[in-house]
Amino acid sequence: MQVNFLVVFLYSQHHTMMDEDISFSDLPTIYVKESDPYDFGLLLGRHFAPMIQSRATKDPILHTELLPFSKSEEGHKLIQMLSKTNSQRFPHHWDEMRGIADGSGVPFSEVLLLNFRKEVSPFLASNPARIGSQDAENCSDFLIASNNLTIIAHNEDADVSVQDHIFMVHASLPDHTSFVACTYAGELPTCAFGFNNYGVAFTLNAVPLAPEEVVAGGVGRNFISRDLLEATSLDDALKRVRVNELSAGHSYNIMDLSTHKVLNVESASMGRFSICEATGVPFFHANMYLHLHVKQVPNESSIYRQKRAVELPKSSKSQILAALGDTSNTEYPIYMEGPRLCTLCTVYFDLHKQMMTIYKGNPGLQQIGLEFSMDMNAV
Repeated sequence: MQVNFLVVFLYSQHHTMMDEDISFSDLPTIYVKESDPYDFGLLLGRHFAPMIQSRATKDPILHTELLPFSKSEEGHKLIQMLSKTNSQRFPHHWDEMRGIADGSGVPFSEVLLLNFRKEVSPFLASNPARIGSQDAENCSDFLIASNNLTIIAHNEDADVSVQDHIFMVHASLPDHTSFVACTYAGELPTCAFGFNNYGVAFTLNAVPLAPEEVVAGGVGRNFISRDLLEATSLDDALKRVRVNELSAGHSYNIMDLSTHKVLNVESASMGRFSICEATGVPFFHANMYLHLHVKQVPNESSIYRQKRAVELPKSSKSQILAALGDTSNTEYPIYMEGPRLCTLCTVYFDLHKQMMTIYKGNPGLQQIGLEFSMDMNAV
């Protein structure tokens, strides 16, 4: 089954490059027809060069920790291993990343580290505190699959330095695959959320695998989620995320329009995976492993968000959006407003309406930023 894209833009439009280029103040969106992976990355890099340059400058650990580490003997060896593993397994995605660097004017070493930060951070001297308190505490999801309501609702949370450094990519590939992906400046589409014309949609949650369980030089999560954008079915999506050579771990919330299934897949290094299928009972996932039994670093924010999600009503769309906008716990809120972490946007995938809606600001206010319709009439 394939799905036609009908994109509904709710903000001012202007046409300046390729077939379509739609921008508004908060979340620019670009339409690109890819003929070559490197050229695709080059186009993204050139068009969003100021944003990518700004992101690289403002990243809280890129210049203070990641780059210095990469120049050490240990760091240099780790980067070489990561580069070999991922460039050989995903040569097209690797070429996209090279194009992003060349197009933006940001050194390839910096773009590489932005994409590998989760695989490199566990080996930093300052790692233990970061793994527990910073890197893993972003994103909250509700999953429901019932006759009346089948959804994934997701808060995209990140360090405040990422604010104003994300954009939407609507890409058409030579093999007739198309996808829409929320993209962090300087990174591959997508470390956030997206969907494609085969009816596969997904969001992501970071999870705090214990540093001693991370495999040096394995497959990077950004490359897996980029690959997931091209999944042709639910089975194919599961094959793409269940990678034995994974360096660390991740949580994938996957919706399939063909089978009407919604799954949470937790992954970890050394070929460990667990799948939980959503039902009519709301399932909440923050940033700790819930059903895959691995050693992980406790994350206070995730623990408090998980507890609060149980307490909140969540039987309707409005209640779910209100829950994702909850700020009752000022230290560990579900909806984040700084000073270190913030909710960049909220996305709501509605299977029955075949619509992806992106909300600006607190989702409880239901202020729509963009809507993307997934029309299933063409099979």
